[in-house]
Amino acid sequence: MASLSTVPQVALLILVVIVVFNLIIFVHELGHFWAAKWRGLTIDRFQIWFGKPIWSKTINGVQYGLGWIPAGGFVALPQMAPMEAIEGGNIDRAPLPPIKPIDKIIVAFAGPLFSFLLAFSAALVVSKVGKPKDFAPTQTVSEILEGSPGERAGFKPGDKITHINGNLVNGWDGRIDSIFTQIVTSEGSDIVFTVERPGEAKPITLTSHFEIPETRWWQRKALRQVGIMPETGWVFAGDPMKGAPAAAAGVQEGDRLISIDGQEFTAVEKVIDYIRSKGETPLNFVFERKKETVNLTIQPRVPIKPEGKNAMIGLSFFDSPIYEKHIVYPGAGEQMVDTLKQMWLTITRVISPTSSIGVGHLSGPVGIAKLQYRMLSMEHPWQRILGFMVLLNINLAILNMMPFPVLDGGHITLAIMESIAGRPVKAKVLFVLQSGFAALLISLMVFVTSKDIGDGINPTGEKSEQYVFPGN
Repeated sequence: MASLSTVPQVALLILVVIVVFNLIIFVHELGHFWAAKWRGLTIDRFQIWFGKPIWSKTINGVQYGLGWIPAGGFVALPQMAPMEAIEGGNIDRAPLPPIKPIDKIIVAFAGPLFSFLLAFSAALVVSKVGKPKDFAPTQTVSEILEGSPGERAGFKPGDKITHINGNLVNGWDGRIDSIFTQIVTSEGSDIVFTVERPGEAKPITLTSHFEIPETRWWQRKALRQVGIMPETGWVFAGDPMKGAPAAAAGVQEGDRLISIDGQEFTAVEKVIDYIRSKGETPLNFVFERKKETVNLTIQPRVPIKPEGKNAMIGLSFFDSPIYEKHIVYPGAGEQMVDTLKQMWLTITRVISPTSSIGVGHLSGPVGIAKLQYRMLSMEHPWQRILGFMVLLNINLAILNMMPFPVLDGGHITLAIMESIAGRPVKAKVLFVLQSGFAALLISLMVFVTSKDIGDGINPTGEKSEQYVFPGN
């Protein structure tokens, strides 16, 4: 991040990301650990991360360790089920007495329960300290891209979208019922919009198809796009070219443009036109950076390489709808319910055959870490992280409750089957099931992580044109 000017700052943020991520894992596994102690189960290991340990220490017969696969964690309980495929092998010991199905259910359920409790605790703190709203309230279309599905559907500037596929929408982005979310999570081949158009007495209905831009094989599949743009009010600086006048003047990525030579701008095109019209005349820029006003004088220059270019400052711009970023104080219950709704929407769209959302759109440890890092680089970082902990812990709890072997829900399902049948599942069958789903889980983690990494790779695979300015 451009705003992170020193190595210690970057190192501190990375450390915080690691601590937060592992705290979430630790609390989940602590639930299993304490429940196992309460029910009198034998505990072999308490480990953060999977695979054979790269560090371990044995205390009172329990081996505590850190695995080499940086994802998840576990408490090794040999009386529950064989988990060698994911836990990196168990300690050799004499056969242990069997435990009751109710003990297995309690121990398995304790992990998700502790995740919910951590989510609720974070939600309680957020309800007191607040978090940024990050909500774009506009519902008005300002621009329709030429040749886009939105243009073919008949959208016009000034249209106000009120419903999508019959669902009432609220704002352009930042909510589960926003226009952006409703478009990308829509199902079927068409998206039906209800719009209020100036001059029309009644709302009109527009049916639009969508486009999904092509991405490279190593990247996530792009999301659905209709080609309609919201009203914008803010213009931001992109990443300045190395050695360009903008970089030399001290412009940082994410700076919000307030004015140039006293003139305010709300569209990127007008900013670019104004800069080009001034040639090599020095320009007085006013930016907002972390709630502070920054005044910079930038003199456009004609680059030495490539030749024949107009004077430029070496800076890209992007616009955005106005976001409401004031602090809100949602109740703990409200936060939990909203997160459950998001989780339900994600799961139903991933499994839906008519949705464009797939497993590849999920995030693994790398994606989660990158998101936390960005949050820590923004305004109100700790409030954002606390709010994110609500989301992440509920997701962890629900995913672990799914009735698949290896997961906590799988242990509960097997225990219920054992209680009904009056005997446990045969060891060989259970080993095959556990090993198969462990391999599937690790493969899924590797696949999702590859997308987390791939999204940061240049999609064109080509080097961008290099500009050299006078003085470099």
